Amino acid sequence: MDDLDNQELSQEDLFEHHRFVASKGQEPLRVDKFLMNFIENATRNKIQQAAKQGHIWVNGTIVKQNYKVKAGDEVKVMFEHPPYEFLLTPEDIPLDIVYEDDSLLVVNKPAGMVVHPGHGNYSGTLINALVHHFDNLPNNSSERPGLVHRIDKDTSGLLVIAKTESAMTHLAQQFFEKSSEREYVALVWGNVEEDEGTVEGHIGRNPKNRLQMVVFPEGDEGKEAVTHYKVLERLGYVTLISCKLETGRTHQIRVHMKYIGHTLFNDERYGGDKILKGTTFTKYKQFVENAFKTLPRQALHAKTLGFEHPKTGEFMRFESELPQDMVNCIEKWRGYAKHHES
Repeated sequence: MDDLDNQELSQEDLFEHHRFVASKGQEPLRVDKFLMNFIENATRNKIQQAAKQGHIWVNGTIVKQNYKVKAGDEVKVMFEHPPYEFLLTPEDIPLDIVYEDDSLLVVNKPAGMVVHPGHGNYSGTLINALVHHFDNLPNNSSERPGLVHRIDKDTSGLLVIAKTESAMTHLAQQFFEKSSEREYVALVWGNVEEDEGTVEGHIGRNPKNRLQMVVFPEGDEGKEAVTHYKVLERLGYVTLISCKLETGRTHQIRVHMKYIGHTLFNDERYGGDKILKGTTFTKYKQFVENAFKTLPRQALHAKTLGFEHPKTGEFMRFESELPQDMVNCIEKWRGYAKHHES
């Protein structure tokens, strides 16, 4: 296809795969570089190919890869096929089902499993497994079967899945009204001094790096977010905490803990995969590198999930054990802390 053949296709003939509006403070930046900051799993080569084939539009017009994005520009990536996340292929992936009845099921998701298909992850997701194991799951408001809420790919733990339309409505309402109970266990960098506390601060996309969320302390952007934390155990340069969510924003615990100076251990996206506390000794560095290898993801587990059953009205609470990778990592730090106390 010639560079701009797509101009003959109107936007109505194409499917929008991505849409971004450049923020007020956007300095002029090549559109290929701009998109690299925004699209997960994208490579410069793929973006340049898309530009060559006329798939990148700014303010309704196709642009080349060297177009400079300015504040207020609307950048879209458009293709002739719908986004793959809407093409749900059933896959025979085993599920760890903690509880199931006619209305719902509770699943214990392993770390590394993506909840729903999205850019770069079109198979192996929880939804691919669900549509294989269950027929006629109701869609949520984003057309995703069964999903009431979600947890990040590298977070392990409990999720509730709706099996009927009425369960979907009832459960979604509880999450919206903050009457559901969600408690997580996290290992964070640093010694959390207060035994318990509350972090409040609106959370929204980071304008400088769209793959991150960030706190807007003024509350002028983003959505309200509240996290209650409690110290479970102090382990020297790291602390084991429990976090109760009052709201459920994307990356909420990861962002709130970073905001108060306690980034999650080995949380690569938020800088927790660096040695943020401790000594400069080579031995310590080796110890931490080993701890990272033991737990090759952010140290976060969705441990407790509670909600009112949509049919019976009974309040149900489910608990999930910490996965082995987290247990092993905590043990390592426990041993380190003990050794250094003595």
